[in-house]
Amino acid sequence: MFIFEKAPFKSCHASTVVEHEPGKLLAAWFGGDREGAPNVQIWGSTFDGSRWSEPAVLGTEPGQPCYNPVYLKTARGTLHLWYKAGPKPDNWTAFVRTSADSGKTWTKPEMLPAGFYGPVRAKPIQLASGVILAGTSVESYENWTPYVDRSADDGRTWKRSNGFNVPGRFNQIQPALFEAKDGRVVALMRSRRNPRSVCRSESTDGGETFTPAEPTELPNPDSGIDVVKTRAGDVFLIYNPTPVGRTPISLARSTDDGRTWKKVADLETEPGEFSYPAMIQSARGTLEITYTWKRTHIKHVSVDPGKFRG
Repeated sequence: MFIFEKAPFKSCHASTVVEHEPGKLLAAWFGGDREGAPNVQIWGSTFDGSRWSEPAVLGTEPGQPCYNPVYLKTARGTLHLWYKAGPKPDNWTAFVRTSADSGKTWTKPEMLPAGFYGPVRAKPIQLASGVILAGTSVESYENWTPYVDRSADDGRTWKRSNGFNVPGRFNQIQPALFEAKDGRVVALMRSRRNPRSVCRSESTDGGETFTPAEPTELPNPDSGIDVVKTRAGDVFLIYNPTPVGRTPISLARSTDDGRTWKKVADLETEPGEFSYPAMIQSARGTLEITYTWKRTHIKHVSVDPGKFRG
């Protein structure tokens, strides 16, 4: 279903989704005249289990576009909303708001230190220790470098990992994270060229350091991805399985912590842009997915991962 049919903006992109109570979701995205326009704001909607609310503004920066909202509800119950503002990614300032009442009320936006964005696009993960790991990246002239920022105090302060691009190829950004069976933290990320494939890096020390990234078998057209490790132990990736263009948008499944993959479903196959997905596993076990639909809508899809188990 579409989160909205009509909206007070012409274009929208880069959604995020979180389950704030069992069966109830929050989604956010950026919307305005076009990506990068001065009137682009962060918009959000709530899902009560049957329908989405009318979009409302959650973040704005006068005269500057906003980008890439990301939600996380921590084990302590704090709901975080991070987003960025500024002319373009190489000079973003990041902001965070928090809520203690499932998004009914929010703190005033607080700036993060320069160069820190919280999670840059895909949702963070939280380890059993309580440590939060947020995939992030920095974009500059001819250099895109991925990192993971690590917080041991519920997102108040952050410590950065080493950069872990493919050696000699500074083309990877926006890590999406999951924890493997043996405790390794795996980062999968977008790559803009050479290679045009999803790239992979690993950490054996809880996200403090990561191995140099390596290309995988999965194509990537320089577009965002997301990943979920289900409670049944499978890993699901949502991505555009093509080196060029942003259609189709598909689900792949791995039973060996992302070493090998099998595409199991296409969510969209027609011409157009279907991109920048967000994906979580709900309390009842479904994969709750949101993604950009032709830059005019944000679409919500619910998928039962159990139907792909043989």
